[in-house]
Amino acid sequence: MALTPDEQDIVALVRDFVDQRVSARVREFEHDDIYPEEFIEEMKKLGFFGLLAPAEYGGVDVSTDCFVRVCEELARGWMSLAGAIGGHSVITYLIKTFGTREQREHYLPPMADGRIRATMALTEPSGGSDLQAMRTVATRDGDSYVITGSKTWISNAAHSGLIGVLCITDRAAEPAHRGMSVLLVEPGPGLAISKKLPKLGYRGVEACELTFEGMRVPSSAVLGAEPNLGWGQMMRGLEIGRIQVAARALGVGQAALDAAVKYAQQRESFGTPIWKHQSVGNLLADMATKQQAARLLTLDAAHKVDRGERADMEAGMAKLFASEAAMQIALDAVRVHGGYGYSREYDVERYFRDAPLMIVGEGTNEIQRNVIAAQLIARNKI
Repeated sequence: MALTPDEQDIVALVRDFVDQRVSARVREFEHDDIYPEEFIEEMKKLGFFGLLAPAEYGGVDVSTDCFVRVCEELARGWMSLAGAIGGHSVITYLIKTFGTREQREHYLPPMADGRIRATMALTEPSGGSDLQAMRTVATRDGDSYVITGSKTWISNAAHSGLIGVLCITDRAAEPAHRGMSVLLVEPGPGLAISKKLPKLGYRGVEACELTFEGMRVPSSAVLGAEPNLGWGQMMRGLEIGRIQVAARALGVGQAALDAAVKYAQQRESFGTPIWKHQSVGNLLADMATKQQAARLLTLDAAHKVDRGERADMEAGMAKLFASEAAMQIALDAVRVHGGYGYSREYDVERYFRDAPLMIVGEGTNEIQRNVIAAQLIARNKI
């Protein structure tokens, strides 16, 4: 599917933002793990937080194809900036798809212009990617729900004004996922947000633990108003989330590939540019091939979403392959740079630190394989 002229302009705008504003300054934020307030404010003004919000609510309402390309460009400059709109975009998608009219009218306009930033809270300290082992419970009490439990590794937690919390609202449901709901929670009394957790990469943007200690929210906080539909809603949202993580991987992979190609032409050994040595040339060829395959898988998943089709298997495939490819490309970029690849003077060491996030985030790749296998069988039953 081709981008519209307006979408092409949006991608070009993001590319210019990355090349002119981000690339030259990313190290000063990344090295000291500083929250990139300056970049975030510019992203708000440029409309990046409203990419998936409907135009009637002030959003840009781009295709998933365009969304992928925007996220790739942001991640090419700094993966953390693409992460800053990741969970926010999933919650935007959930509210526009499943939210009541009141929820759409209340949240989408300020989310579209970045006044409210959102994140999603799924992972728990004891469960990891096993969401059906969830222990966070929201108990009905009159016209309210009382939330108790913990979530961890929640990106953008300290700067979000809205949290989409997947939790249990019917403890008697069998299987457990039939008793889950998504609650739209605004930070307040009863919610404690930890200091940011230290990370190998994905720096600047915080990840925190959330502790709900009897937090009371109105019953109107249930996404779509009807409880116990949260599992299916969040699984749809995670199609977008996993495509977005794949797009982040594309950005990191492309940045690493670009750096390796440039360096391999500039660096000489034994009187010739190192790309002409077969060992280095083969690395570059494999890197470029993996990157192209990852991009095609990711765009295929995006196109299915744009056609209104389920894309759980395709999103899982894209996330799995693109993240593993980005990790290998980043490692090979370090190899091409030799000793300099291990130095902070070159950006490839950052790509190598950022790439693992896409392997373990949004459901580990081991979970992705389970999803792919289950859908493969479901679509080909005998």
